[in-house]
Amino acid sequence: MTVDYVAMHMSDGIINAPISLLFVAVAVVAVGLCAWRARAELDERTVPLAGLVAAFIFAVQMVNFPILPGVSGHLLGGALAAILVGPYTGALCISIVLIVQALLFADGGVTALGTNITNMAVIGVAAGYGTAVLLYRLLRRGRPAVPVPVVGGIAFVSALIGTVCAAMGFVLQYALGGAATTSLGTVAAYMFGTHLLIGVGEGVITALTVVAVVRARPDLVYLLRTQRAREVVPA
Repeated sequence: MTVDYVAMHMSDGIINAPISLLFVAVAVVAVGLCAWRARAELDERTVPLAGLVAAFIFAVQMVNFPILPGVSGHLLGGALAAILVGPYTGALCISIVLIVQALLFADGGVTALGTNITNMAVIGVAAGYGTAVLLYRLLRRGRPAVPVPVVGGIAFVSALIGTVCAAMGFVLQYALGGAATTSLGTVAAYMFGTHLLIGVGEGVITALTVVAVVRARPDLVYLLRTQRAREVVPA
């Protein structure tokens, strides 16, 4: 059993129908809100970047890396997308990737699409970006600027936390309507342990990508643009 398929790209039948429908509604509301709020994050410079981010995450999610015997992981991309193009646009990017994968490549069940979007595009993005903002503000105090390697460290921690939180979203859904016979305690321990390891791989990929973009075009990185703007706006 590979954790990237069963846990993150959840297949049909793991969560019962009523709870699956509940999270379809959650996902629809969340994606609608993100589509409305993303207009403030995008301009003529950042729209192409958003497309590139979605394409990059789609491609990298197709590549699994081994974690433990029988367990593999792949990039979720929530923290990466949020740091580069903003949390609302980032959530839309992840949602689009998940929809295309489910409908065209059978990667994740169609009936599980609501739970997958909730976990990876909503929880993962929110947790990852919230962590990035908190760490950036803490490390920015007393500094004229945050060094690029430190930004990479922020990206690493944010991706790790976003991955674990997304996995815990699955645990919540399983607690509400798990259709399998495995105990909740076993599922929670397995999900936390394996996704802690997967989060390390996620963090490395996210940090390397963010550092590369920051070195090339720091003006396009949403986290840096917005946080620096907040620092110079009069109170």
